[in-house]
Amino acid sequence: MLFSKFERLVAKRYLRAKRKEGFISVITGFAFTGIALGVATLIIVMSVMNGFRHELLSRILGINGHIGIMSPLGYPFNNYKEAVKDLAEIEHVTLVIPMIENQLLVSAGKSAEGAMVRGIEAQDLVKKPILKEAFKKVNLEDFKGDNVVMGIRLATKMGVVPGDKVTLISPNGKVTAFGTVPRMKSYQVIGTFEAGMYEYDSNFIFMPLETAQTYFGLKGAVTHIDVTIDDESLLAPVRRGIERSVSGDGAYVYDWKQTNAAFFNAIDVERNVMFIILTLIILVAAFNIITGLIMLVKDKGRDVAVLRTMGATKGMIMRIFFMDGAFIGVVGTALGLVLGLLFCHNIEAIRQGLQALMGRDLFSAEIYFLSKLPAKVDNMEVLTVVVISLLLSFLATLYPAYRAAKMDPVEALRYE
Repeated sequence: MLFSKFERLVAKRYLRAKRKEGFISVITGFAFTGIALGVATLIIVMSVMNGFRHELLSRILGINGHIGIMSPLGYPFNNYKEAVKDLAEIEHVTLVIPMIENQLLVSAGKSAEGAMVRGIEAQDLVKKPILKEAFKKVNLEDFKGDNVVMGIRLATKMGVVPGDKVTLISPNGKVTAFGTVPRMKSYQVIGTFEAGMYEYDSNFIFMPLETAQTYFGLKGAVTHIDVTIDDESLLAPVRRGIERSVSGDGAYVYDWKQTNAAFFNAIDVERNVMFIILTLIILVAAFNIITGLIMLVKDKGRDVAVLRTMGATKGMIMRIFFMDGAFIGVVGTALGLVLGLLFCHNIEAIRQGLQALMGRDLFSAEIYFLSKLPAKVDNMEVLTVVVISLLLSFLATLYPAYRAAKMDPVEALRYE
């Protein structure tokens, strides 16, 4: 066995502090608590960052495709039905959705807001799980004619409820001898959708594709085509294939990484920095282990000398104190692991409880884009945190254990 029964017995007795060793016990307690809190905090923060990225990406790709094709300005896709069929035949392409997308002003009563209007077929709305869930309170049989569906936050901000009418105002209107006349038309709101992402819930209005074609003067044409693929890792080769297929049309091809590059790069940088900073908490706790063990070695100097004179080897003494420090690291890491995982699995309930207790919003959708606090536990990251914590804890025990093993029993007993 790695540790003998005698070594385990002595190490166990040293961990039980007597009254005169109370201060050593306090330092050990701080080291134990510090490691547990450091591991738990690191797991929680990394899981929240992973969940935030995953939820944000799923919302973005749940409403938009992996790849988008935009028509040249002033030259919409008139033959989009043929293009949709050709794109659907490309390998790894699972969904192709034609649409019209344009920014305009929406007014209701005395309220006016900028909005993004998307014209899309009713059957295409239910092809994406996120959109299907977002529109579950809307009767899609009514999604036709002069009817529209607004984002729930946009509707709330403007004081609009289902059954009300809103006026859409586009600056790209008809050109007359007296200048350009803005295009204006009223539509009835038949319901609201909630995608769970603030940017969409507060800015988007969906209308039937045919209605959008009429409003924007694009009869039989679209301005955008969304493409969804089955494997995100194949984004680059699929995009190149699409670019080759539309190269003669002058269309602009882009992907979700382009449109959201700055945002996701910022998340990745913040995630890496947080990992480094929070690892320092575990490092500080490891220094507490060193302090506690050094004081324990000083206090147990006479005991160590007696053990040496009775035949205990340097290796035995070193292993005894190594076990004491390792026990603190292992138990602290295990407790931190359990606390971190429990917190992650109940994070939304904890957030709601803290909000109710403090009376303030702790996760504003306007700032963080999502309406719920997400947490996604990555098993490999959790394993990395545990390994780092144990490694730092074990390294922290080496110097005090070495000092104990090098202690001269004659010097230790001289003045006793």
